[in-house]
Amino acid sequence: MLATPELIREAAQIPRLEELLPRWRDVPLYRHSLARAGRPRPGLECFKGLPLLAKRDMRKGFPRNFLSDGQLLESLLEKNLVELEHTSGTSEERLPVIFGRGWWNAQEERALRLNGFVARVLDEYPDARRATLVPPACNGLTCPTVWMSREQRTLGHTLFVNLARIPFLLGDADLARMASEIAGWAPQFLDLDPVHGVRFALYCEQHGRQFPSVRFVLCSYEFVSVVHRRILQRVFGVPVFNLYGSTETGHLLMENERGEMKPSYDTAFLEIVDADEDGIGDLVVTTLTNDYMPLLRYRIGDLAERIERPYASHFVVHGRSRDALTAGDGRRVTTWQVDQCFAGAAGIAHYELRQDQNRDCSLRFVPDGAGPEGREWERLTSRLGALLGGREQIKTEAMPVLVPAASGKFRLTHRAAKAEK
Repeated sequence: MLATPELIREAAQIPRLEELLPRWRDVPLYRHSLARAGRPRPGLECFKGLPLLAKRDMRKGFPRNFLSDGQLLESLLEKNLVELEHTSGTSEERLPVIFGRGWWNAQEERALRLNGFVARVLDEYPDARRATLVPPACNGLTCPTVWMSREQRTLGHTLFVNLARIPFLLGDADLARMASEIAGWAPQFLDLDPVHGVRFALYCEQHGRQFPSVRFVLCSYEFVSVVHRRILQRVFGVPVFNLYGSTETGHLLMENERGEMKPSYDTAFLEIVDADEDGIGDLVVTTLTNDYMPLLRYRIGDLAERIERPYASHFVVHGRSRDALTAGDGRRVTTWQVDQCFAGAAGIAHYELRQDQNRDCSLRFVPDGAGPEGREWERLTSRLGALLGGREQIKTEAMPVLVPAASGKFRLTHRAAKAEK
């Protein structure tokens, strides 16, 4: 096996973990588990036997559970050493997060530069401007939560243009305002929640709005579907890349020019636990650079798959664990597996596949134009039926609006409570 730069960076994570273990022993949340684990052992052995961390563990006793003896959050904030933010609350209530001043921007750029095309744009434009369209309720760092003027929504090199929670309800006046602001800002890239981005893209297509300064589109904040990607590429005419992470962990994976999700080795150590026979399991994250709130073996709530190649590894993100469906034979079916059935299927802007307590499914979708043609629709429902092995034909319904969860994020797949394992 060749010692490629990626493999060297991956191998360097093990010494880094061993180096950080003594420091983690001073974190109140980990003192008991690390003391019980005993003397650090070489390699990954130092992690065996350590418990997995959940959001409820992080919330209990916050912030004293993370800060070292003598540290006070109020004092750190007063000295402008840290930022206090909150997660979106995708799966549970919102979670407070502490990170050092400047940490967010540093780890984000590190992830973005895993993509060669994006790195070249950032080199060409060191102060690259972005226009951001995300759910207003996602978190205090990245999303305005009340009406603000354009000046209030301009933070450094970023312009936040969206002020609506449900993009399908935006009228032409709001969308025209957003398009005019972006044109005036002349950003080098768009930073989009994919559903909000698609609604805006369709408006731009209908009214002939173009943004010649934009070099690429970055999708994050939630799962980007093949139907979203198709529309974004068609309308904006630039590459669309996926950036994956969370407020509490930072950015973990970045899509490269080959469509592979590459790990940011300097930001976090990633594990797949409880994998099924296909190698799909729970993604577990140990952060490496946030000294104020290090996360040790944090179960992020997503399913993922690690693909190992002789020269490097990459990941496939399969979506939220709670959103996985159940096939007729009892197999787990992930959001990513469902979404692959939509590859090549035109006429859909967004969708939601729901599974009821009897494992029967219904598909609701927002059309793109006139919607999918009959023969193409038959192929799509046939693929879904083969994947899920349902007893009944999948019911379908075109909808003008699909509503997000309380967090402001959309769910492509949704399983009734009694169908959960």
